[in-house]
Amino acid sequence: MTKTATLFALIAALAAGSATAQPAAPREPLGIALEGYAYPFPVAFLPLTMEGRPVRMAYMDVAPTGAPNGQTVLLMHGRNFPAAYWEPTIRALLAEGYRVVAPDQIHFGKSSKPDDLPVNFDVMAQHTAALLDHLNIADVAVVAHSMGGMAGTRFTRSYPARVRRLALYAPVGLEDYRQYLTVAPPRERLFEAEMALTAEQYFNQLMATYSPQLTREQFWPFIELRQRMSGSAEYPRWVRSYVASFYAMWGQPVVHEFHLIRQPTLIMVGDRDRTATGRAMVAPELRERMGLFVERGREVAARMPNARLVVFEGHGHMIHMETPERFNRTLIDFLKAQ
Repeated sequence: MTKTATLFALIAALAAGSATAQPAAPREPLGIALEGYAYPFPVAFLPLTMEGRPVRMAYMDVAPTGAPNGQTVLLMHGRNFPAAYWEPTIRALLAEGYRVVAPDQIHFGKSSKPDDLPVNFDVMAQHTAALLDHLNIADVAVVAHSMGGMAGTRFTRSYPARVRRLALYAPVGLEDYRQYLTVAPPRERLFEAEMALTAEQYFNQLMATYSPQLTREQFWPFIELRQRMSGSAEYPRWVRSYVASFYAMWGQPVVHEFHLIRQPTLIMVGDRDRTATGRAMVAPELRERMGLFVERGREVAARMPNARLVVFEGHGHMIHMETPERFNRTLIDFLKAQ
């Protein structure tokens, strides 16, 4: 059993116990490229260049365990998680015969952290296309979560011939956040706030907006990753890289592009999810209008020529972990549809 699979088994066992149990004491520090943290499948690296400097993109490229169907699924992660969190979905897709490619975009996971370069969804699209070229993959079905929804949308718009289908899962970017937060806060202010954030505060922050139907123990391993990286001397560089992604989500809207996407599209949202970039920074009356995934998802789907919305009632931002069997079945049915 892989280290990550063992972790998921331990999580399940803990979930059956007391809901008030405290997380274990933090383990040894991690490097900011998650050195020493095992992914569920082998990780390779693609050398790339950003503004004349070398960087590398980590990715998992996994062969199907079921009868191969000749199709590839590309998984695009969210802001707060490495590609490893896709493990339950990857295993379900492999069993159905899909090849799965799950990269860590530059600035995230095991990939390079060029903290003085911006996060840019156009550049992410270029890097993703370069990865598919490297792997000799002509086209894919894109499954994109949270911030990955913005990256996946931009990839689909930039390389439409390479995308057969698009599944947007709890996608950030169903609204233009600049209409609420008209001026972004200074980078140094966000940097200082993130540097001061404790593990408990980070946990409470995500739980308040994600509203996941997960126990503390189920969610804590992802909190612990950041907690362990904070012990690295390079943690300030990780934080600057992380802060850069806020400005991408705030300042590079994709909501105005959805109507141009012709591929079959599935939008999956939880009705308890309230995730929205900058939501904590605006007045309460504006805050209540942000992150309404069902309403915004319905509006976006109506503007797209070939899209439908699926609402997971009683669920939040982490549907693939909250109700994995239903999530995987919904996704696979969409991928197989003619």
